[in-house]
Amino acid sequence: MSLENRVKEHRARLNVNQAELGKMAGVSRQTISLIERGDYSPSVALALRLAQIFQVPVEEIFFLTDEEGDK
Repeated sequence: MSLENRVKEHRARLNVNQAELGKMAGVSRQTISLIERGDYSPSVALALRLAQIFQVPVEEIFFLTDEEGDK
């Protein structure tokens, strides 16, 4: 199982860059970049904070996939 995300898509919908989203979420631009690339799994608190910022359920941003990349 792998944790995937749609942070980049939701960030684009808000028309903010990584630095701006990081500031809104209380983390660095680098953290947002790592999350978007799938190189970092956010804490539950950060995932919920991002869901609040995007105004969507956390499951709409983060989801598990099997080894072949299917939901």
